[in-house]
Amino acid sequence: MAYQAYQSAQHNAPPDQSFLWNIFQRVDKDHSGAISDTELQQALSNGTWTPFNPVTIRSIISMFDRDNKGGVNFQEFGGVWKYITDWQNIFHTYDTDNSGFIDRNELKQALTCFGYRLSDQFYSILIERFDRQRKGQVAFDDFIHCCIALQRLTDMFRRYDTDQDGWIQVSYEQYLSMMFCVV
Repeated sequence: MAYQAYQSAQHNAPPDQSFLWNIFQRVDKDHSGAISDTELQQALSNGTWTPFNPVTIRSIISMFDRDNKGGVNFQEFGGVWKYITDWQNIFHTYDTDNSGFIDRNELKQALTCFGYRLSDQFYSILIERFDRQRKGQVAFDDFIHCCIALQRLTDMFRRYDTDQDGWIQVSYEQYLSMMFCVV
């Protein structure tokens, strides 16, 4: 998507509607009036010459698809645009070596700033889980996926942690329900 060029030119200024409409029309390849997950995936770049993670795409679409039609209309696309642009800015903030990837230490710095207090061992688990290219680091799209998954799991955990002490007791079926809500 042309958002990278736009961002460098505008420096966080809100995009005007005609600019977004032009982008929307280019991404909406079938001219259906909605951008599907496939169309959005084809339009986005994670900077690695590999397709944007389809799980990340589906997560983003589901956040903004208010009518649950499996895509985003023009009005919803504005939210998608801002969401991806915000994540891009966050990614660049924590990609301190400008490698185009987030390594374990950069991930730890980012998540610590987001308020997470996790063990070093857990950061290794996150890298292993979200590093689709097996390079010991995560690309832009996988960084978004990691953060979305971590937030969803945290939200689910908090529902059961009624006394906010960091401990919960759940049945096997509750656990499965929690996991299937996130997956």
